Amino acid sequence: MKRNIVIAVVTAAALVGGGTATALSVAGDDENTTSVTRADDDRDDRDDDRDDDRIGAAAPASGKVTAAEAIAAALDHTPGTAVSAELDDGSWEIDVLAEGDTWHTVRIAPDSGKVLSAHQDDEDDAAEVRAALKNATVTAEQAARAAESKGTVVSVDLDDDGDDRAWETETRASGGDEREWTVDLKSATVTADRDDDSDDD
Repeated sequence: MKRNIVIAVVTAAALVGGGTATALSVAGDDENTTSVTRADDDRDDRDDDRDDDRIGAAAPASGKVTAAEAIAAALDHTPGTAVSAELDDGSWEIDVLAEGDTWHTVRIAPDSGKVLSAHQDDEDDAAEVRAALKNATVTAEQAARAAESKGTVVSVDLDDDGDDRAWETETRASGGDEREWTVDLKSATVTADRDDDSDDD
């Protein structure tokens, strides 16, 4: 028996629990009708889960602010030249030499990178620091990033004494061992601190 089959697809956008409904009707000449309805009520929930996953992936896995990030945050708050950074008493302490040869200490939260406090210090060695950094091309932030290859950087400090001027950095390995490194002021080359090597011998 010959049948004429008519297939009609009707799509309607409706909010049914936050989802959409799709209806499919199949009709033959015997007037039997089959209807299939599918509701995607959980589609928005799946989309929300994916958005949450993306937000979580964007956050740093460790949740800790690095020395370089702490220095950048301090300079954003107090423009100048970062001369030292140290993880001390539960926060980063950054010493900044600002314009007019004024010294500032900026404390940065190690978990969020927010400024906890900032105050001006009375120091008189601005001339020595500026002389040591006169031909330098590597900043404290760059020195910290360079030393990250050796472990977690816990301090960066300018050694402005004598002829061997450089950035002195200290790193901590995952096992807790601490090492000292020297970062060249022009090339950012990282070498083991000679005093640290002699202590190991």
